[in-house]
Amino acid sequence: MNAADWSTVASVATALGTLVLAFATFAAIRSANASARVAERALLAGLLPVLAPSRTDDPPLNVNFGDQRWLEIQGGGGAAAIGGGDGSQGPAEDVIYLAVGLRNVGSGMAVLRGWHFYPEWHRNPGHAPLEEFQQQQRDLYVPPSDTGFWQAAFRDPEDPRYPAARKTIEAGDPWTVELLYGDYEGGQRVIARMQLLPGRRAEGKPVRWVATISRYWNLDRPDPRSHDGH
Repeated sequence: MNAADWSTVASVATALGTLVLAFATFAAIRSANASARVAERALLAGLLPVLAPSRTDDPPLNVNFGDQRWLEIQGGGGAAAIGGGDGSQGPAEDVIYLAVGLRNVGSGMAVLRGWHFYPEWHRNPGHAPLEEFQQQQRDLYVPPSDTGFWQAAFRDPEDPRYPAARKTIEAGDPWTVELLYGDYEGGQRVIARMQLLPGRRAEGKPVRWVATISRYWNLDRPDPRSHDGH
């Protein structure tokens, strides 16, 4: 074999070695990326909140609306009332107060960001558009493995949602609220649909609503109900 042949063999061997090294590098990078994704999912799982109605054996919660109006929420339920505040944040006798007792069954802190009210037992398969959610006036926190609450109020009788909401609460009919929440870093956004059914009404006593969860939507990950993962 002459010098030219040896030079060709050496070049081919070098190219093959480079190709093998490239494949090995690609495999190592791919493995590292997969490991990083697994680690990221594990980290997010440790921050994941999951809100559900409070349990029936959870203690009652007293919720203050900032205008001397308080609502008591029994375990596993919600509360609603019209009027009774001092008028410092709107016409006292016209304000509609709403609250639901919650329990965080996830492993991370839950922060409530917004809500959407339906004056009915709402059954649509999809949630309300995000732009239609009412922002909470203050962030509401529910620690992991602990209880908390959601609260909101309709203070303006000119609000187009007000008449139907008032009619529902006065009649003691079912109502629905979709809650937008996430982890304390603002990620892992979820919409939870909670439905409130009127319980037995004792004579002379206000209506007590029983809370149930009907659906969750994860806004920052693929929908598991979708066949193609999107």
